[in-house]
Amino acid sequence: MSVAHSGVRKFLAAHLLCVLFVAFSSSLSSAASVHGIVTDASGARVPGAKVALFSKQTIVANAVTASDGSFQLTTGTSGRYFLVVSAPNFRQLQTPDFYGGKFDLIERNVVLELAWVRESIVVTATGTPTPQPQTSSSTTVVSPVELSLRTSLVDALRQVPGAFVVQDGQRGAQTSLFIRGGDSDDNMVLIDGVDAGDLGGGFDFGPLSTTAVENAEVNRGPDTNLYGGDADSGVVSLTTPHGTTSFPSVLFQGDAGNFNTSREQLELAGTWNKLDYLGAFSWLQTANALPRDEYHVATSAANLGYALTGTTQLRATIHYGVDGTGVPNAWDFYQVADDATEKDQNIFMSAALDNQTTPGFHNKFFYGLTRKREQYDQWTPEGTCLPAGTCAGPVTYTGGNYYGLPVTITGANGYSASGQALLDYSQANGETYPNSYQLVSNRDQYSYQGDLTITPHLIGLIGFRYEDERGAEPNSSYPPAFRNNYEYVASVHGDFKNRFFYTAAGGIEHYSLFGVQTSPRGGFSVYALRPRKGVFSSTRVFFNYAEGVREPSLTDQFYSLYGFLEQNAQNGGLTTIQQLHIGQLATPENRAYEGGVEQSFLSQHIVLHTTLFHNEFGRQIEYVGVEQVPLLLPSLTPAQQTQLETFLVYEGAYELSVNSEAYRAMGLETSVEGGISHNIFLRGGYTYLDAVVQRSFANDYLTLLAPLPTYNGIPIGADSPLQGARPFRRPPHTGFLSANFAVKRITGILNCAFASRSDDSDFLEGEAYGSNPNALLLPNRNLDFAYADIDLGGSFQLLNWLSIDAQADNLVSDQHIAPIGYPSLPMNYRAGLRIDWGIRHLP
Repeated sequence: MSVAHSGVRKFLAAHLLCVLFVAFSSSLSSAASVHGIVTDASGARVPGAKVALFSKQTIVANAVTASDGSFQLTTGTSGRYFLVVSAPNFRQLQTPDFYGGKFDLIERNVVLELAWVRESIVVTATGTPTPQPQTSSSTTVVSPVELSLRTSLVDALRQVPGAFVVQDGQRGAQTSLFIRGGDSDDNMVLIDGVDAGDLGGGFDFGPLSTTAVENAEVNRGPDTNLYGGDADSGVVSLTTPHGTTSFPSVLFQGDAGNFNTSREQLELAGTWNKLDYLGAFSWLQTANALPRDEYHVATSAANLGYALTGTTQLRATIHYGVDGTGVPNAWDFYQVADDATEKDQNIFMSAALDNQTTPGFHNKFFYGLTRKREQYDQWTPEGTCLPAGTCAGPVTYTGGNYYGLPVTITGANGYSASGQALLDYSQANGETYPNSYQLVSNRDQYSYQGDLTITPHLIGLIGFRYEDERGAEPNSSYPPAFRNNYEYVASVHGDFKNRFFYTAAGGIEHYSLFGVQTSPRGGFSVYALRPRKGVFSSTRVFFNYAEGVREPSLTDQFYSLYGFLEQNAQNGGLTTIQQLHIGQLATPENRAYEGGVEQSFLSQHIVLHTTLFHNEFGRQIEYVGVEQVPLLLPSLTPAQQTQLETFLVYEGAYELSVNSEAYRAMGLETSVEGGISHNIFLRGGYTYLDAVVQRSFANDYLTLLAPLPTYNGIPIGADSPLQGARPFRRPPHTGFLSANFAVKRITGILNCAFASRSDDSDFLEGEAYGSNPNALLLPNRNLDFAYADIDLGGSFQLLNWLSIDAQADNLVSDQHIAPIGYPSLPMNYRAGLRIDWGIRHLP
């Protein structure tokens, strides 16, 4: 490690010792006290609120907030406590547990929500817990209620404005998230603050279980300044619950359904003196609806917290997931299931020291660990050998390959093509079976964050983050990759008279691959009309500007087009680099603007959000298909080009990466929510996305070497979109609708998600059998189908500790929720029992 890094570590260690000394000293300075201020989401003080301090289900102190919203409670004993706060027209709020020593001074500020709307506390917008109306960026929180009957986040994320989820198959299949038109690699996923993505930002939501996930916070827009590279389009932050009861509480869920689906989950949680604990395990298995598409996932999680004092806590969390799924491939293209499997082993672990050094100064020291291993195995070739008898060895590079059955492929745009598509390469063309592909991503991250309340209306934040990343493709010809990145963060956010809220932030990042990058961000939120009673009860206007970057992924680094051509200089690679102006791999970037209005009606019973956004994505990574790569080496003979193509496939290099794409994505997000009495909550939204590719490698450069493939004269982008077209798999129209209701013992949740047609490719360039290898390529425009996904779930409380749960997904059996070629899972259901023993209920 460099001298600079060693100095930073010494500074952090010294600062940590000072914090611990101040923490323990301050704990002896006065009698036990819990104090704070109660406000609403707009920052207005709430006088007359009732505040009760509980310990072991018993009220030990009461208070009523003063005219400035403040309260103070005193107790002469140590133990675990929680607050219950209530006020007219507000939802009763119960705070998380906390430990209080006999002489601790503890501050607990409380933000109340109106009884009929949901305005959550968010962290990803500013780096510190802040009510949503006081932030300038768009953030949505997926609540525990919305996750309670779900086994994964896939369908829950479809209820977020501006977010589009793509699952390449059925349950457990590869799942990507696109936020406001950004690429699926442009999002950072955090689990208890740990960067859970692959090197370069990719994350598969398919096997991620909801076990031990309390809620999901989705911030839409670049957040690189707070969280570093990979937060180029947004951040998804997941949190783990912790124990709250003074005795062990047990949660068990067991259910079964069609397609041989079953799921069991067990959770144990509680507190003991200064310790809180939670442990959870779940197992899910299903056969899905296609051959060779069985899926299973096992998830373990734990959360341990220890209060050194009332102001200093240690906490450690771990999530460990193991899954395996069949990979039948795009069934509609072949009508033959591939004999392949994919397995994942993921560990995410965090450790944090959290200290409130003084009432206005908070420190957090954090360590995060990520260990990810993905393994894909192709066991045997499937399909029909064509020409017959030419697929077995020895290796000649002139044999046939394995093809699917004759099919007719029809896109949502009405165009169709017939033929047999290449499914697996043969031994005669250099492939071996079984073959395996592995990808390893390891990361250790260290960070410090300090936030200081300079005045009641101004908070400053500073931070430092260091990442040690290692990645590899075992058993390949590529050497391991090592990346050491660090970042300095600074921001301020505050308000003027609880009416004008502002944020100004910036980050300086140093990447070992690319050097220094900067990421400024700024915005404001202002109440043009303060909250009040009446038909038009409040009007809030907001604006945000941010810049973001991300690292290229590990595979982008290994399969760089520039690196490949440089290594093949003797075959004309350098000439191609100069002729086509191909540069070294660089950081994709995004410059984003957003602004909007939040309007409340009928004394804030209904809230309408409208946001305009504009993103400019530059230096985006585009992919050159393996069929096109030999054309870039003009010195090769046709036989050598065929051999090179087979070699690249054997190495897993089905496409090579280049920073050649630029596009803009602008649009409109709108959502409305409100409650009918206290029992029914309704929410709906619509997003319009106008995304256009401004620069494309296929348009600008490949046409110099060979004409683009066409369909009846229509140019086709086989591996990436063409200039003037829409980016793949980003529909212009999406929407959602949800209804939650609770009446006595019955709880129900109805969720609907809608999407229009979108541009895509069937990626079958050069893969049709016969004289025209591109015969199965279809035009990109509106290739993927529109869909409507309707889900219904509910629970019936038999006893205080026993309930019946049921969940039915895709009620209309829409086969086009997945992209073209991948049939979606038809209507599927699960039903079972839920046992809650020892869950805390207020007296």
